[in-house]
Amino acid sequence: MRNVSYASTTRTLPFGLPDVAVTLGVLTLLAIVAKVGAGAFVPFTAKIVPHVDLDPRNLPYYAARSTLRMFVALVWSTLFTLVYGYFAARSKRAERVLIPLLDILQSVPVLGYLSVIITAFIALFHGSLLGLEFAAVFAIFTSQAWNMTFSFYQSLKSVPYELQEAAALYRLSGWQRFVQLDVPSATIGLVWNAMISFGGGWFFLAASEAITVLNHSYTLPGVGSYVAAAVAAQDLPALGWAIVTIAVVIVVVDQLFWRPVVAWADRFRFEQSAAAEAPRSWVFDVVRAANVPRLLERAWAPAADTIGRLLSAATEARFAPRRKMGEGTQTDRIFNAALILVVILLCAVALRFILTTVGFEEIFKVFGLGLATMTRVVILVVVAVFVWTPIGVAIGFNPRLAGTLQPVVQFLSSFPANFIFPFATLAFIRLGVPINFGSILLMALGSQWYILFNAIAGAQSIPTELREMCDDCDLQGWRRWRRLIIPGIFASLVTGAITASGGAWNASIVSEIVSWGNTTLTATGLGTYITEATTKGDWSRIILGVGTMSVFVVAANRVVWRPLYGYAQKRFAQ
Repeated sequence: MRNVSYASTTRTLPFGLPDVAVTLGVLTLLAIVAKVGAGAFVPFTAKIVPHVDLDPRNLPYYAARSTLRMFVALVWSTLFTLVYGYFAARSKRAERVLIPLLDILQSVPVLGYLSVIITAFIALFHGSLLGLEFAAVFAIFTSQAWNMTFSFYQSLKSVPYELQEAAALYRLSGWQRFVQLDVPSATIGLVWNAMISFGGGWFFLAASEAITVLNHSYTLPGVGSYVAAAVAAQDLPALGWAIVTIAVVIVVVDQLFWRPVVAWADRFRFEQSAAAEAPRSWVFDVVRAANVPRLLERAWAPAADTIGRLLSAATEARFAPRRKMGEGTQTDRIFNAALILVVILLCAVALRFILTTVGFEEIFKVFGLGLATMTRVVILVVVAVFVWTPIGVAIGFNPRLAGTLQPVVQFLSSFPANFIFPFATLAFIRLGVPINFGSILLMALGSQWYILFNAIAGAQSIPTELREMCDDCDLQGWRRWRRLIIPGIFASLVTGAITASGGAWNASIVSEIVSWGNTTLTATGLGTYITEATTKGDWSRIILGVGTMSVFVVAANRVVWRPLYGYAQKRFAQ
């Protein structure tokens, strides 16, 4: 009896070992952020320029600086996703503007943003390194946000009809619908796309930390700039240490952040029967066992309830009366006409600028370069869909396999492929591989994972009871794919193909021109054109190259991907 009483007492203690672990972990994290973040506030002038030392002992600090930039960009990307994706999905008029604009934003390469913003940020934070830090974070943000926004938008457009009807029946306010239906229904896909977007940020880290734009070179302390310095110095040992460092960082981030988030997101499955085996995370288990998070949640609850009531009152459900046929179309016509007029004016201004600076001959040349890059993108997407879709479905359908392979997939997708570009350059030179073909492989290393992660997310979103029903009906092979898998993952797969193609276009700026020391391999393509124009500071050719890439990406989205989106919503909506 004494032992039972003692055990019962220890279970009800308000503070135990999990609470100690959580408290110490949070305090340690805050201390590291404060220590590393202080480096962003040092002076920065023409005479005081950050220097990257190739001593491997500096790599832990550089890795911490880079990781902090990645997470700051992830926070802003998430906020942007929730706001932008919501309005694009819930407002027909906003959708006509925001989705084409998102297509354009996705198609603009990172160097295109840096050419415009870096001078502005330096001027805004004059005399402080914070200007360069904001420019680097913004560049990483542009490599994360578009994919996440497309995922959230697609999830909101694919919410099952019965759940939408239930929300209307219970007269949920806009805020209640957002937090009780929209975000939960999109969580699994958003988490997986956030993971691959985070990996995409690593890919462009070197471009954001060690950049040459408008004939000026800027360097920020970080593992990306360390790699750039090692490549310029042809220092293979330093490059090896950088690869080991980034590998360790990816594993640590996966264990301490992504695996807990995936385990938490599993609670948002829309199904009546539980998954055979839920994702597990030792960090998530420790947090759930601790009392501190629950105490903080109870302390925050009154304020959260007050904020929720205010937002619910401000977004109260309104039911518009039925309109007769033809009513309201006049406003839509005016809105569409205004949009067309704005687009025509912008195109006219851009065309006038280009014609007065480079001429028609340059336009035809750049269009041909765009066709060359587009051919590489098409080959990459087609091959990646056929290779990674079956693998993604297998991982998504098998929680045990997902638990085993998720760290491997996360590591491969997060590992910045451009870190091994110098080795690929040496291999291409020694094996005689033309860079026009080799660049396809380099582009694939950074963008094929979008398709795999969306296939996994789509497979995981298929309710377990539907899979069990197919097993009972003995649906196997192609019949199972045609009746269950393809309808279940089609919308997610389209999202993956869109973001993979956009990522491939973006990756062309670092894949079509690679170097090792003084040796540079240059492919024929639009990425090379934009990179060279950005390095020289040739504004007319920067605008022409970026504009042409935007036209190619938007045209592909309008002609191919958007019709597939519409087909997915009409044909495969649950």
